[in-house]
Amino acid sequence: MGHFHCCSYSEMSSTPLSFIFFFYLLISSSSSLLSFSSGAGFNLTTIAFDDGYNPLFGDFNLVRSPDGRSVRLLLDVSSGSGFISSSMYEHGFFSAKIKLPSDYTAGVVVALYASNGDVFEKNHDELDIEFLGNVEGKPWRFQTNLYGNGSTSRGREERYRLWFDPSKEFHRYSILWTAKNIIFYVDEVPIREVVRSDEMGGDYPTKPMSIYATIWDASSWATNGGKIKVNYDYAPFTADFKELVLEGCPMDPIQEYPDFTTCKEKDAWLEIRNFAVLTPKRRSAMRKFRQHYMYYSCCYDVWRYPVKLPDCVIDPIEKARFNDTGRLRFSGSHKKQAKIAKARRKKKQRAASDERTDV
Repeated sequence: MGHFHCCSYSEMSSTPLSFIFFFYLLISSSSSLLSFSSGAGFNLTTIAFDDGYNPLFGDFNLVRSPDGRSVRLLLDVSSGSGFISSSMYEHGFFSAKIKLPSDYTAGVVVALYASNGDVFEKNHDELDIEFLGNVEGKPWRFQTNLYGNGSTSRGREERYRLWFDPSKEFHRYSILWTAKNIIFYVDEVPIREVVRSDEMGGDYPTKPMSIYATIWDASSWATNGGKIKVNYDYAPFTADFKELVLEGCPMDPIQEYPDFTTCKEKDAWLEIRNFAVLTPKRRSAMRKFRQHYMYYSCCYDVWRYPVKLPDCVIDPIEKARFNDTGRLRFSGSHKKQAKIAKARRKKKQRAASDERTDV
């Protein structure tokens, strides 16, 4: 995957104050998210692996379950592994329940994404959910991104933490892609929406895409900007996928005269499904997630984008939390950093007062 990674993100501080603050956030904000996500599900139709997917690479590290409805991907010193959908789709809802590798997984990336890079090498589209590995004892981090028409220099990247340990049990991760909008989900909690606009032009993905799942060595960038590499003493790293969902309109991307009207019925069906409707309750859950767990957003990164991206909706509450780099103003513990800043201000004030007294 051709990803553009703009910055190195510092890991959360390992000081006790950091963990106290993180635990406070966990308690204060997760209850509403979890109560929402445990409500009525999406009423999804799942498929067996062979009914919608084929091995992509590292076949010897791809293990199907006896009933064929789940699959395990492994990364060891010899290879990662992955699978790809049997068809390409013009819009759709793509989803799986995933359990990530446990223990020390720095540098290991697990991804669920849609792409057509193998067909359109110079002007590909892509939608990503990527888990960035973790150092044991620290929260997992992941990112979403989208490219349209090869716009890798304008990747719409956002990065987040999770309110649970994704290596302990399965959670559902989903991508909805329609002609109107794109929504990323964790369980039934929407975490990001991108609404198509005329101003986006070709940056909005429009061409048929395949669906992928992979595990691979991304030591060069994934954890702490590439400072912490994959440690194969902990291998094999395993990611489990089950309850696979492929809802979309299959289409041949290289037809000489593609008939886009063939997908109108499926598109209309997608847009009225439960997972396509952002009710006030879901929008509230999305806002809470972003306020508590998003730690980078391209929409607030004025270094990369001096002119605001046309699909960005600036939330004043969100904006107040971020620097011009799009990163949080306080890395690690907000309380600790605030105390340091306050102590520095008091020191300057005392110094100024002493200077006036001397005069």
